[in-house]
Amino acid sequence: MFQVKAFVFSPIQENTYLLYNEHGSAILIDPGCYYQDERETLADFISENRLKPVFLLNTHCHLDHVFGNRWVHESYGLSLHLHPKERPVLEMAPASGLMWNLPFDQYTGPLLDLEPGTSIDLGEDQLEILFAPGHSPGHICFYCRRQGFLIGGDVLFRESIGRTDLPGGNHAQLISSIQTQLMPLPEETIVYSGHGIQTTIGHERRYNPFLQD
Repeated sequence: MFQVKAFVFSPIQENTYLLYNEHGSAILIDPGCYYQDERETLADFISENRLKPVFLLNTHCHLDHVFGNRWVHESYGLSLHLHPKERPVLEMAPASGLMWNLPFDQYTGPLLDLEPGTSIDLGEDQLEILFAPGHSPGHICFYCRRQGFLIGGDVLFRESIGRTDLPGGNHAQLISSIQTQLMPLPEETIVYSGHGIQTTIGHERRYNPFLQD
């Protein structure tokens, strides 16, 4: 069974997720640790709980979700998994950082593609890969069917949705992704978003103003 630990990192207040099981194996998703003390916070939690990170995943590659990729790679020897359509977004991230006065060291290690319909397996635990573009061209979400939760990145927020005014964004596509990929999930499914507090599919069906007819 997965335990889900969230960290809020960087001036952009991005949610970094660490998933780990009873055997101490761990998955790092969207490491947004920008400052050294944030990296130390993450490293201390991993060390204190005797965890072994085995996967590094990005839901998408906007700068706030990739700040810590290089540090994770260098600290734990992990290669980055992402959707192939996010490769250009990753390449643009350092220039975006300079634009926002948030320079950072880019990840330069191997890139391993994730395809919708496949899964990330950690022992008996599994994360299904859902393709949900619109906020970015290759955005994916990670769904744990067994435990009823979704690591959703910047697709769906509590009573809101991801922005679509960045390069590669498409509002109609985002709404379609939410309606076809997320809304069919059970209403009790917990959504761990890339920013802000968690929500559920049922809550968003009823109260999200962007999803009402």
